[in-house]
Amino acid sequence: MTQTIGELLEAAAERALPVVRGIDDGQLGAGTPCAEYDVRALVNHLFQVVVNFQALAAREKVDFGREPEFVAGDWRGGFGDETARLVAAWSVPGVEEGTTGQMGLPARTVGLMVLGDLTVHAWDLARATGSDFVPEEGVVDELGPGLAAMAPQAREMKVFGEPFPVGEGATAFERLLAVTGRDPGWRPAGTDGNPGTDGNPGTDGNPGTDGNPGTDGNPGADGNPGADGNLGTAGG
Repeated sequence: MTQTIGELLEAAAERALPVVRGIDDGQLGAGTPCAEYDVRALVNHLFQVVVNFQALAAREKVDFGREPEFVAGDWRGGFGDETARLVAAWSVPGVEEGTTGQMGLPARTVGLMVLGDLTVHAWDLARATGSDFVPEEGVVDELGPGLAAMAPQAREMKVFGEPFPVGEGATAFERLLAVTGRDPGWRPAGTDGNPGTDGNPGTDGNPGTDGNPGTDGNPGADGNPGADGNLGTAGG
């Protein structure tokens, strides 16, 4: 039975929240697999995605051009509150029907974008800060085919990097990361001698155009769901 976006986001949030809550202030300047973001910038980006996709669920306009500073005060608690609101917004009956965003993408596709951002960026932050992160299996099963289908357009829009080569024994999640242009084995510079790839922004979630719909979820520059959503590019 197909899971709803609300159910998938709830499962993804349960895995992402411990990663965000575990970030120490001293780690905010550390690099991440998304070359364009340090930890602080990536947390801000993910915050913005989570907040804006609540609005997209309600068919409201969003402005991805605004980049508020979310990493202040009790930002860890604030992230938990906003992800709970995101889950609630995408659990409203009928929310997956019709279209949303200026690009008029199917609502479920837009929901999958934010699911991709929440999952992939949680991995980015976990790798950057040395935390453990294992995505929920059902989330990976849902995201894998969706991101693979969006990948060609995402690469044209420079949202995804070129696919990273992985071996036949790669897990489903490693293959998902590789599709976005990320190195599943990325570690911070100096860790085990790994120079720290630099990570592809890859999934970043940014859906599409920058969101390529597919990716990150940023709906795009102006709210377009697929436009900015950044899952990725190359890593970010």
